[in-house]
Amino acid sequence: MLMILKSFLFSQFDDLVFGFSTKLFSFNDSPFFSNLSFEIGDDREKVVRNRNKFSDNLSVDVKNIAYQHQIHSDIINYVSKPEFIGDSDAMITDKFNLGLAVGSADCTTVFIFDPVKKVIAAIHSGWKGTQKRISEKTILKMQNDFHTNPGDCYAYIAPAITQRNYEVGSEVKALFDEKYITNLNSKFYLDVSRANYDMLRNCGVNKSKIQLSILCSYQNKNLFHSYRRDKDNSGRAWGMIMMVRNE
Repeated sequence: MLMILKSFLFSQFDDLVFGFSTKLFSFNDSPFFSNLSFEIGDDREKVVRNRNKFSDNLSVDVKNIAYQHQIHSDIINYVSKPEFIGDSDAMITDKFNLGLAVGSADCTTVFIFDPVKKVIAAIHSGWKGTQKRISEKTILKMQNDFHTNPGDCYAYIAPAITQRNYEVGSEVKALFDEKYITNLNSKFYLDVSRANYDMLRNCGVNKSKIQLSILCSYQNKNLFHSYRRDKDNSGRAWGMIMMVRNE
């Protein structure tokens, strides 16, 4: 079975390619299932095959995809060529046929397309990145560097761990507005994806241009990787966005 998730908002654009991987597409077997990360101890040849299959399904060349070493920061990098970026949690490019890939195994990931200025962004935003407002800072960088109007942008917030399954301690709770916290039986649950959604809205992205996935990485064991659920046996998904120009 082959399953890569798409965004209905992004699918309307002929010059945009997007896909978010699931556990249901690769050669890889237990425990990492369709893993796309080199950084978790998986067999490198398997990861290469998985990346090739993922990119082939999207009709792009894996050699044209940039990726990063995610460190839960607010580091945002402009990308001009397909390479390993190093320490980074968000990437922006105005280059065609250059993919930006972000890894996830519960963390919220956000993908942005400005169809007017022709700019894309890919963001990794766990609770630390969200507290540092990396999604907001990415929009601001797009405005400053490319004169993006947030009202022109489209955004997809990919599957991540949902609030009902994301218990946090009091020290994390204290960092967020109460509207993102549910208190149940003296336990605190954080809604990271909603916080990122609100950041996009507050930056000026129209509600009708944001797609927020309701799928939970923790709950859907057969479909998604989850570090909280599987710990060191968890693989990593990729979300990849690319502008294409057919010559």
